[in-house]
Amino acid sequence: MKIEKIADNLVLKNGTIIDPYLGKTYEGDVWIKNGKIAGVGNINIPNDSTIINCSGKTITHGFCDIHVHFREPGREDKESLQTGSRAAMAGGFTRVCVMPNTNPPLDTPESINFIIKKAEKCPIHIHPIGAVTKTQGGNDLTEMGLMHQEGAVAFSDDGLPIQDGAMMRIALEYSTLMDLPIINHAEDECLRAEGVMHEGKISTHLGLQGNPDLAESAMVHRDLELAEFTGARLHVPHVSSEKAVHHIRKMKINNEKVTAEVTPHHLFFNDEALRCFNTNLKVAPPIRTEKDRKALIEGVLDGTLDCIATDHAPHTIEDKETTFDLASFGMIGLESCFGAVKKVLVDEEGMTLESLIKLLTVNPRNIMGFDSDLFGEGIEAELIVVDSDQEWTFSREHVQSRSINSPFYNKGLSGKVIHTISCGFITNN
Repeated sequence: MKIEKIADNLVLKNGTIIDPYLGKTYEGDVWIKNGKIAGVGNINIPNDSTIINCSGKTITHGFCDIHVHFREPGREDKESLQTGSRAAMAGGFTRVCVMPNTNPPLDTPESINFIIKKAEKCPIHIHPIGAVTKTQGGNDLTEMGLMHQEGAVAFSDDGLPIQDGAMMRIALEYSTLMDLPIINHAEDECLRAEGVMHEGKISTHLGLQGNPDLAESAMVHRDLELAEFTGARLHVPHVSSEKAVHHIRKMKINNEKVTAEVTPHHLFFNDEALRCFNTNLKVAPPIRTEKDRKALIEGVLDGTLDCIATDHAPHTIEDKETTFDLASFGMIGLESCFGAVKKVLVDEEGMTLESLIKLLTVNPRNIMGFDSDLFGEGIEAELIVVDSDQEWTFSREHVQSRSINSPFYNKGLSGKVIHTISCGFITNN
């Protein structure tokens, strides 16, 4: 993948323009002048323009991922802000939120400022999510107000569930002062125990310790009740089970402050795929049954699950090339995201392309309070060009991350990002 500065006058010509903010789809051109939107639709193209022919392609907003791990500071051998940015651009993401479970964790105003300053040199927009508790220990609340002033857009102890209900209540109450969401990795650690995959017939057959769906749904139910009690904003990450979808659907009837996400891998795979002991499929929460996968799809289609987030989690070869019980949890997911979810939701389930794009653009931006009107004149260009009909096979050559732990190798995907425009740069994928 090549990343270069965009031309002073760049025209994306003759494309199908999908504006998920206004809910409109039409044919036309997009003119970008000095990195900003100068015209959309039928425009008079300047003579000195660089033209990209987008005939047969779709021009739309850059994707926004509100759940990634870029590992900086501390584990730049797995990923850095720069390498993570390349992976994001390869997948069409122009804006991401990085989780705080770095080394040391993002649990102080200074650490938030570090990410903000370091991100200024990156070709995408990077927003830090601050830790809820100091050292992610679950006991002492961080200086959330000061972290918000430095640029934290939400708070989470991601990867380390907040087990103490009283601490979760305090965090939710405090977050209402800033109107920011709390994101809790929803797993009851006692119920999860040493589980390494979904507890069921497949885990029994493979002889691996199981993690029951109840571990997730019980914690989701607790958090939903606490959110309603405190009046706070709660965002439920990487929902994986039918039971959790049921709880969220029921709560959202009367509570508009609750939002939830689902990952491409939970939509694409079921636990049958783990029969080969592929450690790249070892994730938290685990890949669950086909029944759970179908419930997640239904949750997306009926609006219970608001957006798609990758939970991009890079790991070294040493972390993954070991026995299944010892391997680290997590997979990379930015580069394969669009092709995976387009295949499942559009090709197989009949969702419109416009609805899918909304799950990747407007919806996650709204959750985090980012601007969603990206075709407005004078707005910095955050756009992508996709070939929504292109069928392709995911391989190592598509990976721009510093790590390679993906379960999508040799999988047929549908829909490919051709160009990503962000922060004055453009990719040629």
